[in-house]
Amino acid sequence: MKKTGDEYFDSEEFREMLATYEEAVNTGQPVFMDADELAEIADFYQMTEQYDEADAAIDLALALSPGAIAPLTYKIHEALWDGNTEEAREYLDRIIETDEPDYVYDKAEILMAEEREEECDQFLREELRKVPDDEYQDYVVDVANLWADYNYPEKAMEWMARAKQEDSPEFKELMGRTLFGLGKYKDSQRIFNELIDTDPFSKYYWNALASAQLMDEDYSNAIQSSEYAIAIDPKDPDGLIAKANALFRLNNYEQALDYFRRYSNEVPDDEFALLHQGTCLINLERNEEAVETLLKAIEVAAGRKDYLPDIYQELAFAYSDLDQTDKAMEWLDKTDALDCDHVQLEVVKGHILLADERMEEAEKHFKKAIKDSKEPYVTLLRVIVSVFDNKYLDAAYALFKNFFRVVPKDNTTGFAYMALCCYEQDKYAEFLEYLKKACQKNPKECKLVLSHLFPEEMDPKEYYGFLLGRISSQ
Repeated sequence: MKKTGDEYFDSEEFREMLATYEEAVNTGQPVFMDADELAEIADFYQMTEQYDEADAAIDLALALSPGAIAPLTYKIHEALWDGNTEEAREYLDRIIETDEPDYVYDKAEILMAEEREEECDQFLREELRKVPDDEYQDYVVDVANLWADYNYPEKAMEWMARAKQEDSPEFKELMGRTLFGLGKYKDSQRIFNELIDTDPFSKYYWNALASAQLMDEDYSNAIQSSEYAIAIDPKDPDGLIAKANALFRLNNYEQALDYFRRYSNEVPDDEFALLHQGTCLINLERNEEAVETLLKAIEVAAGRKDYLPDIYQELAFAYSDLDQTDKAMEWLDKTDALDCDHVQLEVVKGHILLADERMEEAEKHFKKAIKDSKEPYVTLLRVIVSVFDNKYLDAAYALFKNFFRVVPKDNTTGFAYMALCCYEQDKYAEFLEYLKKACQKNPKECKLVLSHLFPEEMDPKEYYGFLLGRISSQ
């Protein structure tokens, strides 16, 4: 049997129990196991994507022990995964062993899924008063894990502060995940590097490190970390998607496309990967392939709407590049009924119409975007960048000049774009003026917009000084 990476499921004890169960099922013999053991077998089947077998094991467990906590907890988790908290509560009400810690955790998970944060925290604190001293540490760490799993990092850290600090891998892993959730990516990297030192063959640790590096925009090291995970397991979906995302962020679309496709071979029902394959193909000017891939992404999404606005937008860009502007606009119009950033999509509509030289129509969408925006200066800058990207350089230059006259004095955006606009119009004195401001006020924007003009590894804060040095040496 293939190893799962889970210490218990890979143990001889569990494998013997599973073999006994499967022999009984395959030969039609009675299964002499309790509900807890059958729930463990169901967990294994679910982890290894044998969903029918998992359901059969759980159904047997509930037939033998209708009120047992382990199989009902399994059913609660299934219901929560499907977003059905009402069904989860029905299973909770069937649990007989209401004095068990798992009952408390089940109830807490339902409250977390319902986003009743304070009610849940109060419930868990009340239960904490009932916990014996010798179970205190386990309880607070388990609760911190729940908060982390449901993306409440502040609460997770609050409960970890109640615990005695441990040097165990489990405690450090929880700390690393919580720091990640709090946006403390460098601290999270430090924790996972420590864990890797103790277990260098854990693909989970390498992927966790890669995720923290991705969020910290350290894409080269994220690629390296994901490669270690892939070396341990060449088909590991988390490693493949981490490397794909890092390559994508470095604009290495050819290799990113390869790794997104490898990920899709392992997880074919993930529209996120297909969306990014489409974006890679657009950037590689393979627009007909992009359309085919993005249409497949819509099919795979099967009613899930999270990524539909992005998929429709990328389809619009692909059709625009194929000189099918009306088709592009049809896809953008589909976003009107979705929960998304409609202001940004008005800008996109204007951008695509402007690319087809339909200036009056584009202007209407740009004006609507600015009018509807809660951050009109941010939206105005997006409009000007669209004008610039469509090569209306004189108009973009004039709009940038006006933009800097009307924005607040503490504005830090737009200087890099104006520098590039001046550069492309051979206005070198102004290019240097705006480059200096971009380096000082917004190095991140500076790198995004101007990095192609400078050595790859150079800190954007050094761009201005680098050019001055070259000018003075001539």
